[in-house]
Amino acid sequence: MGSKDSFGKAARAAQENPYLQRLLEDEDLRSNLLATYDAARSAYGRLSNGKPPTQALFEDEKLHRELGRAIGSLRDATSALREAPAAPTRSGRRRRGALRTVLVLGAGAALAMVLNERLRAKVLDLMFGAEEEFDYTSTTTPATPEPAGVAA
Repeated sequence: MGSKDSFGKAARAAQENPYLQRLLEDEDLRSNLLATYDAARSAYGRLSNGKPPTQALFEDEKLHRELGRAIGSLRDATSALREAPAAPTRSGRRRRGALRTVLVLGAGAALAMVLNERLRAKVLDLMFGAEEEFDYTSTTTPATPEPAGVAA
């Protein structure tokens, strides 16, 4: 019976949350968030195409456009969200501060993953398991060279 009560509390909290209400009601906000996600995903795909990330960041014009699109969409979404709450309460300020901290930490972690190949490999190993190392050893022997004094 306790889980029904906690579910009801969660549903009431969601109904009272002005950010969630804004997200549900504002189609422009949803489209900005989806555009941000799509552009960031595309930029990540361009970053992980085999080139070193630093080279891609400095030389890839399409990556620059995708990052610009992601930043622009995110700016639009955050400005729309700023308009959502009517009067933030004290606990709302704390949540907003915690949300800002989580967003900054997430952005820092994403940037660290993009720029540090060893960190990226470690995270991928943790997520998908370590890659098997493949050492090739030939079972054939190399052809022996003919002596230098013998003409062919």
